[in-house]
Amino acid sequence: MIHVRLSTDAELRLLQHETFGYFLHEANPANGLVLDKTEPGWPCSIAATGLALAAYPVGVEAGLIARSDAAQRALTTLRFFHQSPQGPEPDATGYKGFYYHFLDMQTGRRAWKCELSTIDSAFLLAGGLTAAVYFDAATPAEREIRDLALRLYERADWQWAQNGGQTVTHGWHPESGFIQYRWEGYDEALLMYVLGLGSPTHALPASSYAAWASTYQWKHSYGLDYLYAGPLFTHQLSHIWIDFRGIQDEYMRGKGIDYFENSRRATHVQHRYAIDNPHGFKRYGRKCWGITASDGPGPDVRKINGVDCQFYDYIARGVPEGPDDGTLAPWAVVASLPFAPDIVLPAIDYFINEVKLKVGNPYGFKATFNPTHPEQIRSPYGWVSRWHYGLNQGPIVLMIENYRSGKLWEWMKACPHIVAGLKRAGFTGGWL
Repeated sequence: MIHVRLSTDAELRLLQHETFGYFLHEANPANGLVLDKTEPGWPCSIAATGLALAAYPVGVEAGLIARSDAAQRALTTLRFFHQSPQGPEPDATGYKGFYYHFLDMQTGRRAWKCELSTIDSAFLLAGGLTAAVYFDAATPAEREIRDLALRLYERADWQWAQNGGQTVTHGWHPESGFIQYRWEGYDEALLMYVLGLGSPTHALPASSYAAWASTYQWKHSYGLDYLYAGPLFTHQLSHIWIDFRGIQDEYMRGKGIDYFENSRRATHVQHRYAIDNPHGFKRYGRKCWGITASDGPGPDVRKINGVDCQFYDYIARGVPEGPDDGTLAPWAVVASLPFAPDIVLPAIDYFINEVKLKVGNPYGFKATFNPTHPEQIRSPYGWVSRWHYGLNQGPIVLMIENYRSGKLWEWMKACPHIVAGLKRAGFTGGWL
């Protein structure tokens, strides 16, 4: 059989289509909850559910799902969260307008004694606001989507989540109270702070954002100056919803760039790191890169060229400071497509046509692979994750769309709460 290589745009559209299938087939139709990962018996991830809420409108625009079907999926999800038990009980779905990181796929109750997560709740609420902007028709279903999404957003008590401090805590446990860690240092919490600042009911004070920004680290790496965060996803997730091109807060005005340019630089640091390959991992290079929080082949120690090499399981891998064990995440490369298509497109083509990471996988790329880990029996590219993760699938669908059409960014510019949050954070210029 002759293999026909698709055009770049056709390749992207096919990858988006295949990846979108995760949200069609790994969601519970009774409550809209989306599976965290495809391992049997796994719970829902509220972040993946929020990504699904944002992906349904993209699916409509791409011709992957009928508008009425997408609206029904969004409505089922929002109804569940609106009606689910909120309270301090350890088996509730959420408390103070926030939700537990993982929920039972059937009952929707808290799974695994996990934390009430501020960041994952932010992704859920952002997905709801996306649905509210997109589903703007006068039909009863679409009116209810708008009403429920706003009610959920208004219910989140961001001031409570500060626990008396300036920055926002990571979360809360009913058994032990607030988690000691706070959202400090540049990362994916940019979106969370914007949502908290834009709340019409329990808004964060502007001083909270200033306190967060005061913990940033500006670094020089591989010839580039940028606002540092190690894992690639931290430079991407907020950008799924917000077009940061040309708008600046006080910190970025001082640096003379915007957060979009910062993510472009962070992506190029990843690329240059892989070319440099300081640890000598297999296959790292110009077309093979992408280090982020991800699944991995560990915990394991193997002797590679006479040296003990430590491999990790799920961990926040980062560049250039590590940890790095040779594990690469193709989804994280795709999610940088809007920032650096010149280096991302060749890598996507390599993952598809050389590594063949889509072959036999129902939803596009598997989460990760590690060419250095000695599993050549199964694959010349070493260890390959057995699973798909909802948190990986969403950024692929959504960032391909932002690269191809910018539609999601345009929708969210029409969200008054995003606009209000950006302005309260001190953003000016550009489309604002």
